[in-house]
Amino acid sequence: MSNRTVFITGAARGLGAVVARRFHDAGYKVALAERWGSIDALVNTAGASKVIPVMEITAEQFDQVIDVNLRSVLFGCQVFGQYFADRGAGRIVNIASLAGQNGGSATGAHYAAAKGGAITWTKVFARDLAPYGVTVNAISPGPLDLPVVHESVPADKLQKVIAGIPVGRLGSVTYIADVTVLLASADAYFANGACWDVNGGLFMR
Repeated sequence: MSNRTVFITGAARGLGAVVARRFHDAGYKVALAERWGSIDALVNTAGASKVIPVMEITAEQFDQVIDVNLRSVLFGCQVFGQYFADRGAGRIVNIASLAGQNGGSATGAHYAAAKGGAITWTKVFARDLAPYGVTVNAISPGPLDLPVVHESVPADKLQKVIAGIPVGRLGSVTYIADVTVLLASADAYFANGACWDVNGGLFMR
């Protein structure tokens, strides 16, 4: 049983909910809205997108996506980064996206830009917080086997997406959660400032 506590944003549904369950299974106390005496890790999973052609994105639509996917990461990292630095230890894991690396034609350009920004925040905070015992990493998933994917993508189009993935299948949400738990562990002190690609080979570097 772990004596560690993790604070998770966006844990009410989708990937965030799976991540929360995985941390709970690993013995963590999971703080969603409750207040605990101390917190050891922050996981930013909050995300939102709407596919809109780039030439049609309005200022309001842009601001909505940026607020959820980019501003939340900045201020979460600021608040918890300071808290962890004062304690001398902490882990931050930001859930980014393949879209932030390849332009994300299937998810909306504003979403792709926000997730690319989240990867940059990760590197900046990782560099600045490392001397204080705080590590910051990002995970960049490709297309995942989530209910929302099957509900929002027509079956014929989804089959084309899957056919384009080198491993020939959608990604496992529970595996993303497992990587998140790994990066949030006390032993992960030497993993810092990295974007962990979990995309089935869609993006290689």
